[in-house]
Amino acid sequence: MKAIVLTSFGGPDAFALRDVPKPVPQAGEVLVRVHATSINPLDYQIRRGDYPESVPLPAITGHDVSGVVEAVGPGVTSFVPGDEVWYTPQIFQGSGSYAEYHVASETIIGKKPAALSHLEAASLTLVGGTAWEALVVRAGLRVGESILIHGGAGGVGHVAIQLAKAIGARVLTTARASNAEFVRGLGADVVIDYEQEDYVAAVLRETGGRGVDVVFDTIGGDTLSRSADVLNQLGRVVSIVDIAKPQNLLQAWGKNASYHFVFTRQHRGKLDELSALIERGQLRPHVGAVYSLADIPAAHARLESPNNGLVGKIAIAVEPSLAP
Repeated sequence: MKAIVLTSFGGPDAFALRDVPKPVPQAGEVLVRVHATSINPLDYQIRRGDYPESVPLPAITGHDVSGVVEAVGPGVTSFVPGDEVWYTPQIFQGSGSYAEYHVASETIIGKKPAALSHLEAASLTLVGGTAWEALVVRAGLRVGESILIHGGAGGVGHVAIQLAKAIGARVLTTARASNAEFVRGLGADVVIDYEQEDYVAAVLRETGGRGVDVVFDTIGGDTLSRSADVLNQLGRVVSIVDIAKPQNLLQAWGKNASYHFVFTRQHRGKLDELSALIERGQLRPHVGAVYSLADIPAAHARLESPNNGLVGKIAIAVEPSLAP
């Protein structure tokens, strides 16, 4: 089978298109013909060498699968050949999704929502599971609460807006002015142009000085320390970003705030919950660009560019008929 293989840590040119053996499903495993995958910040972090101890080289990386079951191993009861499925491969465990075939435990695989194409489904598995873990499991966001979502036009952010609205929260989000219409279309109640206005001042103005109940950090920097300035008492901060430097959380102590750090876990339950929202028309991923399997290096380069003009996700058409 064809696969994009990471041969060394570095830039996008560290990838090579190679022929590699097709995997064989073992007991409890499912072999999937990958129709689509996508690109996430985690993918380029791994490629450039942020987690060298966790990724032995050469490696096939990638963290989203939408495809069709090709074969099942002994003991598999949930799937049969021909089923359309979607899932996130176990992170830092085995091969990833930048390949024509992938094998995974049936426990992390879900039935692909019929309302989504393979390109759309592959754009949602990791970011959707991450947003669910952050807002529902960790922050415990509730009906009538308010949330500030940083980076609302991004891969995780645009899903988080829709999820927060489905829960019944008031959503404030940061975005460039050029993306304001997009995030409002997702349901954002307040859009803060972070290039023109300090988000702390904007949040306090829009909440009458009360602050928000939850902050969802997808951008890093000094967000952890500054979040305390926009939190209501007993507020919660959820971050999916590596902590790059020490930050002063003294203000958070005064707010009785709680901080949660999320490294998303893989299991079918989250996918089933997301599928229910999709079926009700409350959630849909946005595919901002599509590349072929061979063009994954170019897709990485674009996602890493600070002015890439993207909203939503970059999808990868592994099945040639889906390529642009």
